[in-house]
Amino acid sequence: MSTSIYVGNLPFSVSEEDVRNHFASYGEVFNVKFIMDRETGRFRGFGFVEMDEAAAKAAIEALDGKDFNGRTLRVNEANQKKPARPRRDY
Repeated sequence: MSTSIYVGNLPFSVSEEDVRNHFASYGEVFNVKFIMDRETGRFRGFGFVEMDEAAAKAAIEALDGKDFNGRTLRVNEANQKKPARPRRDY
């Protein structure tokens, strides 16, 4: 079973491949996803890394609060996305 990790305060200059390589020393990285701004299409500075549970725990413990290309990372287990509330049309 895989675990999704929230990775915040990422440098705007890094690529998904840079993040994949940074996390790979703690275990296999299944997926890396950067979050983009809907209006501008620009990277918002955070994303998600998917790893197996043991690797995810090791990565969170090792990388939270550590420097990555001049920025202090925020790394923790991702919260499950809540279903969107239905819109009301008035």
